[in-house]
Amino acid sequence: MRASAAAERVRSDEGSTLPLTIFYAALALLVVLVVVAASSLYLERTRLFTMADGAALAGAESFSLDDVELVESAVVPRLDPQAVDSAVGDYLANTPSAASFDDLAVIEATTPDGRSATVTLSATWRPAVLALVVPNGFPIEVTSIARSTFR
Repeated sequence: MRASAAAERVRSDEGSTLPLTIFYAALALLVVLVVVAASSLYLERTRLFTMADGAALAGAESFSLDDVELVESAVVPRLDPQAVDSAVGDYLANTPSAASFDDLAVIEATTPDGRSATVTLSATWRPAVLALVVPNGFPIEVTSIARSTFR
């Protein structure tokens, strides 16, 4: 009789769903936090890329009229690497949103061919919600190229 009572209790639907509910709630919260952190990382990278685009454009426009040449019946500006670097530094110093980045640094600001400006920026992304898991954040780096042309 005792074995049949134990078998009956195993087959019954009695029990608590509270542990299952707590587990799924914790899992859902973890998924939400990971999605929020990934979205934050994507948005921070997009903001940094926008900053690099503006800096590359400023560098590509850093020529003077004395640096313009006529090549194959086309007017071509020639960029100086020091002028590009200086223009990028001035752009970042005068842009208010540059202060919102953590550890913003110019990795490269030069002209490889004399007609385009290449700018590489680096910053550190720190998650707002998962700071206990990733306390130091991640370094992000972007590169943008702008070409100087006359049309």
